Amino acid sequence: MATKPKERKIETAWGAAALVEQVSLPQRSGERRFASVVQLLELERGDRLVRFAYTTDGVARRGPVTLRARDLERLRSALREHPELEQALLGGRS
Repeated sequence: MATKPKERKIETAWGAAALVEQVSLPQRSGERRFASVVQLLELERGDRLVRFAYTTDGVARRGPVTLRARDLERLRSALREHPELEQALLGGRS
């Protein structure tokens, strides 16, 4: 569920950003399998971004990300293992 990704660059509207932390939530709808991901990104100048995406076959896709209530519970639990991402999303909680 929670992953500590390798250093890699992701293109954003603000330029290339390093992937700092990522939480991946595997999901299924009928026979379809995919994952929603929440990523903490950092630009070269130090600005941080939070990206929500969904993946199929390990590739991020465009489009809306939809989480069920039980997925949000899993996300909250997984964020405990990623304090920087948790701080970016939830503020004062650590």
